[in-house]
Amino acid sequence: MLKGFRDFIMRGNVVDLAVAVVIGGAFGQVVNSLVADVLTPLIGALGGAPDFSAIKLGPIALGKFINTVVNFLVVGAAIYFLVVVPLQEVQRRLKKEAEASPPPPPEPPEEVKLLREILSELRRKA
Repeated sequence: MLKGFRDFIMRGNVVDLAVAVVIGGAFGQVVNSLVADVLTPLIGALGGAPDFSAIKLGPIALGKFINTVVNFLVVGAAIYFLVVVPLQEVQRRLKKEAEASPPPPPEPPEEVKLLREILSELRRKA
């Protein structure tokens, strides 16, 4: 039973997933800080205070929902324009470079080299 658990934990994709979760959490903090500390104050400076929490529709705190939607849109836009678009551009450039310069043909195996030498020697003797 412990061997099975050890095999499960040591499986490559489980470790990769654990690393991805940790990195994702850290990256989430970076994006949240970018939105809360940089982008939201910029939006507030351009269009007034970006806080809608005072808006209520009777007992319903509609403003908090609006704040959450705006925060989601700003986070989505930040991830798209600061991560996705630059990565797509890098991938496009790498693909273009790979297509422009095909790799050189691989070195023939030793057997092929030896056969070519034998053939050239036979042709020379004939």
